[in-house]
Amino acid sequence: MKHTNCPFCNPDDNEVVLKNDLCYARFDKYPVSVGHVLVIPFRHFSDYFEATIEEKVAMVRLIDEVKKFLDRKFKPDGYNVGVNVGKSAGQTVMHVHVHVIPRYKGDIEDPTGGVRGVIPSRKKYGNASIE
Repeated sequence: MKHTNCPFCNPDDNEVVLKNDLCYARFDKYPVSVGHVLVIPFRHFSDYFEATIEEKVAMVRLIDEVKKFLDRKFKPDGYNVGVNVGKSAGQTVMHVHVHVIPRYKGDIEDPTGGVRGVIPSRKKYGNASIE
Protein backbone atom coordinates (compact mmCIF):
# COMPACT_ATOMS: atom_id res chain seq x y z
CA MET A 1 0.00 0.00 0.00
CA LYS A 2 1.39 3.37 -1.00
CA HIS A 3 1.23 6.27 1.42
CA THR A 4 0.57 9.71 -0.01
CA ASN A 5 2.57 11.45 2.74
CA CYS A 6 5.63 9.17 2.40
CA PRO A 7 8.49 10.77 0.44
CA PHE A 8 9.54 7.34 -0.91
CA CYS A 9 6.19 5.84 -1.93
CA ASN A 10 5.51 7.82 -5.08
CA PRO A 11 8.83 8.55 -6.82
CA ASP A 12 8.90 10.82 -9.84
CA ASP A 13 10.23 9.04 -12.91
CA ASN A 14 12.97 11.66 -13.24
CA GLU A 15 14.39 10.86 -9.78
CA VAL A 16 14.65 7.08 -10.34
CA VAL A 17 18.24 6.21 -11.28
CA LEU A 18 17.83 2.41 -11.46
CA LYS A 19 15.07 -0.04 -10.62
CA ASN A 20 13.94 -3.63 -10.68
CA ASP A 21 10.56 -5.26 -10.05
CA LEU A 22 10.57 -4.68 -6.27
CA CYS A 23 12.69 -1.61 -5.60
CA TYR A 24 14.26 1.50 -7.04
CA ALA A 25 17.32 3.67 -6.49
CA ARG A 26 17.52 7.45 -6.31
CA PHE A 27 20.04 10.01 -5.19
CA ASP A 28 19.71 11.07 -1.56
CA LYS A 29 18.33 14.61 -1.25
CA TYR A 30 20.68 15.25 1.70
CA PRO A 31 23.83 13.42 0.54
CA VAL A 32 26.69 12.51 2.84
CA SER A 33 28.98 12.47 -0.21
CA VAL A 34 28.82 12.97 -3.96
CA GLY A 35 26.80 10.09 -5.42
CA HIS A 36 24.99 9.06 -2.19
CA VAL A 37 22.13 6.81 -3.36
CA LEU A 38 19.15 5.24 -1.59
CA VAL A 39 17.78 1.82 -2.53
CA ILE A 40 14.08 1.73 -1.67
CA PRO A 41 11.46 -1.03 -1.94
CA PHE A 42 8.27 0.01 -3.73
CA ARG A 43 6.17 -1.57 -0.97
CA HIS A 44 5.72 0.69 2.05
CA PHE A 45 7.07 -0.78 5.31
CA SER A 46 9.42 0.71 7.87
CA ASP A 47 11.69 -2.04 9.13
CA TYR A 48 14.33 -3.86 7.04
CA PHE A 49 13.53 -7.02 9.00
CA GLU A 50 9.93 -6.89 7.70
CA ALA A 51 11.16 -7.31 4.11
CA THR A 52 10.33 -10.53 2.33
CA ILE A 53 13.25 -12.63 1.16
CA GLU A 54 12.37 -11.56 -2.40
CA GLU A 55 12.58 -7.89 -1.41
CA LYS A 56 15.92 -8.44 0.34
CA VAL A 57 17.32 -10.18 -2.75
CA ALA A 58 16.01 -7.37 -4.97
CA MET A 59 17.64 -4.75 -2.72
CA VAL A 60 21.00 -6.56 -2.76
CA ARG A 61 20.89 -6.94 -6.53
CA LEU A 62 20.08 -3.26 -6.94
CA ILE A 63 22.87 -2.28 -4.52
CA ASP A 64 25.30 -4.14 -6.80
CA GLU A 65 23.91 -2.30 -9.85
CA VAL A 66 24.16 1.02 -8.01
CA LYS A 67 27.81 0.32 -7.22
CA LYS A 68 28.59 -0.29 -10.91
CA PHE A 69 26.71 2.87 -11.87
CA LEU A 70 28.55 4.96 -9.25
CA ASP A 71 31.92 3.44 -10.18
CA ARG A 72 31.40 4.65 -13.77
CA LYS A 73 29.93 8.04 -12.89
CA PHE A 74 32.00 9.16 -9.87
CA LYS A 75 34.89 6.66 -9.47
CA PRO A 76 34.81 6.53 -5.66
CA ASP A 77 37.58 4.85 -3.68
CA GLY A 78 35.24 2.91 -1.35
CA TYR A 79 31.71 2.58 -0.03
CA ASN A 80 29.66 2.46 3.14
CA VAL A 81 26.35 0.58 2.85
CA GLY A 82 23.85 0.76 5.67
CA VAL A 83 20.30 0.69 6.92
CA ASN A 84 18.86 2.61 9.86
CA VAL A 85 16.18 0.55 11.60
CA GLY A 86 14.06 2.53 14.05
CA LYS A 87 14.29 6.01 15.54
CA SER A 88 16.95 4.90 18.04
CA ALA A 89 19.17 3.97 15.10
CA GLY A 90 18.58 7.32 13.40
CA GLN A 91 15.81 6.38 10.96
CA THR A 92 13.87 9.52 10.05
CA VAL A 93 11.78 8.29 7.09
CA MET A 94 9.72 5.29 8.16
CA HIS A 95 9.92 3.56 4.78
CA VAL A 96 12.85 1.17 4.68
CA HIS A 97 15.80 2.31 2.55
CA VAL A 98 19.44 1.31 2.15
CA HIS A 99 22.12 3.98 1.96
CA VAL A 100 24.89 3.42 -0.59
CA ILE A 101 27.48 6.06 0.28
CA PRO A 102 30.51 6.49 -1.96
CA ARG A 103 33.73 7.29 -0.12
CA TYR A 104 36.70 9.22 -1.45
CA LYS A 105 40.31 9.35 -0.32
CA GLY A 106 40.65 12.33 1.98
CA ASP A 107 36.91 12.89 2.51
CA ILE A 108 37.67 12.67 6.23
CA GLU A 109 41.02 12.71 8.00
CA ASP A 110 40.88 9.14 9.31
CA PRO A 111 38.14 6.80 8.05
CA THR A 112 39.23 3.96 10.36
CA GLY A 113 36.20 2.32 11.92
CA GLY A 114 33.81 3.14 9.07
CA VAL A 115 30.24 2.34 10.09
CA ARG A 116 31.36 2.00 13.70
CA GLY A 117 31.19 5.81 13.65
CA VAL A 118 27.43 5.69 14.19
CA ILE A 119 28.47 5.84 17.85
CA PRO A 120 31.45 8.22 17.68
CA SER A 121 33.10 7.01 20.90
CA ARG A 122 33.15 3.45 19.46
CA LYS A 123 34.64 4.32 16.08
CA LYS A 124 38.24 3.79 17.12
CA TYR A 125 39.13 0.33 18.37
CA GLY A 126 42.79 0.85 19.12
CA ASN A 127 45.59 -0.98 17.41
CA ALA A 128 43.82 -4.34 17.45
CA SER A 129 43.54 -5.99 14.08
CA ILE A 130 39.90 -6.60 13.30
CA GLU A 131 39.14 -8.56 10.14
